[in-house]
Amino acid sequence: MEKKKCLVHCRDAGLGYDNKAIIEHFNFQVFEGDYVCVAGENGSGKSTLVKTLLGLVKPVNGEVELSSEIRSGAVGYLPQQTQVQRQFPASVMEVVMSGFLNKPHRGAFYRREEKKAAWGFLKKLKIEDLAKECYGLLSGGQQQRVLLARALCAAKEILVLDEPVTGLDPMAASALYDNLRGLNREGMAIVMVTHDIQNAVSEADYILHMGEGEYFYGTAEEYKEKFIRDAGRKGKKHDFGDA
Repeated sequence: MEKKKCLVHCRDAGLGYDNKAIIEHFNFQVFEGDYVCVAGENGSGKSTLVKTLLGLVKPVNGEVELSSEIRSGAVGYLPQQTQVQRQFPASVMEVVMSGFLNKPHRGAFYRREEKKAAWGFLKKLKIEDLAKECYGLLSGGQQQRVLLARALCAAKEILVLDEPVTGLDPMAASALYDNLRGLNREGMAIVMVTHDIQNAVSEADYILHMGEGEYFYGTAEEYKEKFIRDAGRKGKKHDFGDA
């Protein structure tokens, strides 16, 4: 079997800010083609992990090794949207094309191949008919697909998404999950912060559950077994739906 490329490798790392770790002795790997969902309570370190994966913060201690592509900025990031961002007065194509701006050694103008690639991503996500529309006038689901197309312009091997279905209706959320599933099957690694545990255990290869100073990382099946077992010890039921 061909060995998969490692994109992210955290070795006994302490993640945090200002030399204060939120979580310590953290070991975590993401390989090409992986689908990883990150769950946990607020304040458990999920946002810190995302910023670490994006190269925005350094580990307090230990080692976080990122692939050369990620270090050069070839990572697609879909952040949580603010109300101001939702009302951004630009065309859909302008928003999507802006995903190329962080590429190294680029000139002042978009290249022909970049415009072609952006149009290809719009078609892949079935929103090419919205190219000239004002982004701020779109529905929430349409905006998320536009931002996903923008992230794909930046990505080479990995997408990092922070609560991408927050505020979406069930139909729009389902459509976004379908898009992510298709991209993953084509080889794109997905790392997604989510509170949607039912979707996580049905779609993801691996689950990272971050708690207060501790974490679990394993397959979706191992995650289900662990939390059903732990819930049973506490006399509770853990409902994973049909997953």
